[in-house]
Amino acid sequence: MSTVKPFARTSRAVNGTARAVLVTFAWAIAIFDIFIFLWMLLSSIKTTRGIFDNPWSIPLPAEWQLQNYSDAWIAGDFGSGAFNSAAVVSTSTIAVIIIAAPAAYALSRFRVRGSRTITLGFALGLGVPGPAVFIPVFILLDQAGLVNSLFGLFVVYVGINLPFAVFFLTGFFGGLPAELEEAAALDGAGVGRTYWQIMLPQATPGILTCGLLTFLAIWGETLFALVILQDKVTLPIALLNFAQTMQYNGAQWAVLFAGCVTITFPVLVIYAWFGRRILSQFTFSDK
Repeated sequence: MSTVKPFARTSRAVNGTARAVLVTFAWAIAIFDIFIFLWMLLSSIKTTRGIFDNPWSIPLPAEWQLQNYSDAWIAGDFGSGAFNSAAVVSTSTIAVIIIAAPAAYALSRFRVRGSRTITLGFALGLGVPGPAVFIPVFILLDQAGLVNSLFGLFVVYVGINLPFAVFFLTGFFGGLPAELEEAAALDGAGVGRTYWQIMLPQATPGILTCGLLTFLAIWGETLFALVILQDKVTLPIALLNFAQTMQYNGAQWAVLFAGCVTITFPVLVIYAWFGRRILSQFTFSDK
């Protein structure tokens, strides 16, 4: 026993040191991200000259250039981009969850022939980079008449995010206790009722987490939107187009920062709301 205790103390000390390093590193990243967002927010209410003259100064409320947001909204076509992004992102995220949740439940709870192969296929889909498939995807959409269509972009977003969602939720459903299904079977509940009334509510934290990650992935996506859409824009495309027009119309960095805040702020709101719900759901499930 005396030879084990020193090793145990050493292991606990190493784990404690590693935990302290990771926590410090995580806080450093969080503080850096908050600093960047605040600097971007301050820059969005200055003039372009003010950004270069006093990049770290905080302007007085009387000097706030709130017109930068209206200029970005109108001149940068952020209004149309915001509407298109909200429509495509919300519908795509909901569709991914609606399709992935029952598929993941079936793959994780029903041991049928080929279920592991199908799960492996979804896992392999995570390793396929987007640029490797956008040419065949564009050809298929062109043949189906869905190029330059928000519905075509919706189909693409659902397809490229399903592998992650199914793989993620398969592991979550697989971790739920089997006693819940056994109790439901004793009460005479069928497969559909067990899924909707028992297993799906238990998987709420995983579904919220998957929905949040899917939302974040689609909201900032640029490549497929740039390839598929021609005379329509999403928010990332509107920001990209405005940055390109600055080469010819003069550098309007304050308006560009206002556009960046317009794209970032909804993500922060959604993340804060979802994050609180996820934590509360996990806390409730632990109790």
